[in-house]
Amino acid sequence: MPHFNRRDVFRLTAAGVAGMMLSPSAAGAQSGLGAGRILFGQAAPLEGPAAALGIGMRQGILAAFGEANARGGVGGRTLELKTIDDGYEPSRAITAVNTLIDEDKVFALIGPVGTPTSNATQPIAAAAGVPFIGPFTGVESLRNPHKPNVINVRASYYQETEVMVDRLTRDLGAKRIAIFYQDDAFGRAGLTGTRMAMGKRDMTLVAEATFERNTTAVKMALIEIRRQKPDAVIMIGTYGPCADFIKLARSIDFRSRFINISFVGSDALAKALGPAGDGVYVTQVVPFPEDTSIPLVADYQAALKALDADGSPGFVSLEGYIAGRLTVAALERISGEPTREAFLAAVTGGGAFDLGGMKLSYGETNNQGADDVWLTVIRPNGTFSAVTAIG
Repeated sequence: MPHFNRRDVFRLTAAGVAGMMLSPSAAGAQSGLGAGRILFGQAAPLEGPAAALGIGMRQGILAAFGEANARGGVGGRTLELKTIDDGYEPSRAITAVNTLIDEDKVFALIGPVGTPTSNATQPIAAAAGVPFIGPFTGVESLRNPHKPNVINVRASYYQETEVMVDRLTRDLGAKRIAIFYQDDAFGRAGLTGTRMAMGKRDMTLVAEATFERNTTAVKMALIEIRRQKPDAVIMIGTYGPCADFIKLARSIDFRSRFINISFVGSDALAKALGPAGDGVYVTQVVPFPEDTSIPLVADYQAALKALDADGSPGFVSLEGYIAGRLTVAALERISGEPTREAFLAAVTGGGAFDLGGMKLSYGETNNQGADDVWLTVIRPNGTFSAVTAIG
C-alpha cells in the first residue's frame, strides 16, 4: 500500500494543495466538469488510527478510475479524484466537504469513511445537490429514511449484526454475548443492530463496554466484559482498538470468541494482531478479494496492479473499487452531457448493475445497493479464509 507524506490533500498525482474552511453553499457550485475531465472529491482519514480505511478506499477508487481512464475515460473525459484528510473527525470532515464542494466544485463525493463523518457531511452534500457515493459505513441513517443523493454499495450494519448473532447462536450455541463498541454514532449503530438481533431471539447482552473514537484506551472495557464471562464478544470499532482489546484478552487467557464488523479494516486488523489473530472472525460486505474466479475480483486485482505494482488486494480497497466501478457504469448510462441529476437518475432508474459476480440494485426509494454479508476468519499465518460457520 503506498505511503502518504504528512499532508491533508492528495490529488491523483499525489500533489498536495491546502484545504480551506468554507461555508456550505449550493450557490455557484458547478458540476465538476472540466476540459476533458470529471472531478470527484473524497473526505477520508489518511493519517491516524483509521488511516488504513481511508487509504484503502482511495486506492480502490483510483484503481477503478485508472481502469476507465486507460480506455479513454467516459465520453472522452478522464476521471480524477481529490482526497482531503479528515482524520476520521466530523469537524474536519465538514471543513473538507465544504472545500470540495464550494472551492473545487467537485461533480460528486465518493468513498467517505465513517458513520460520524458521513452523518455530518451528507446533509451538506444534499443541500448542494451533490451525489454522495459509496460511503464506507453501513449506518441506517444513510438508508432510512430515504436520502435521494446517497448511493450505498454495501449491506447495512443491521444486516451484519444479524448475521453475527445468527451464526454465534446457531453454530456456537452462544448464550452469553457481550459487545465492545466505539462510543459514537458508528458504535451505537452496531449496538442497536445487535440488540435488535438479540431481541428477536429473546436474548439480552450480558455486557456492554465502550471506547472513545481515535483512541486505543480499551483496558477498562476489557475488565468490564471479562467479568461477565461471555461466550462471544461482538466488536464494533476500527482495527487499532479492536486489535489491542483482543491482544490484551489473549494475554490474560480470556478465550471468548471475537467477531468484528466489516468497518474494522480487516487486513489492518490482521496485521496489528499478528499471532493473536488466529480464530478472530470478521463479517464482510464485499466478495473475497483473492477469489479471482469472480470476474469483478479479477478485474479489481488487474486494476490494482496497474495502479500500484506493489499493491496487495484487500477488503477495503475492493469496496472502494466497487464504488468506482459503479460510478463509471452510471456515467456510461447518461445520454448527453453528464449532470449530477442525470447521474442520480442513471443509478436509481436504470435497473441493476452487474459488476461481474456482484449485483447492485437501486430504485426511486431504494439506495441500498447490495444486501450480501460474508463471514471470514483469520488463520494462524495472518491471512483470511471465507467460512460458512463459526467453529
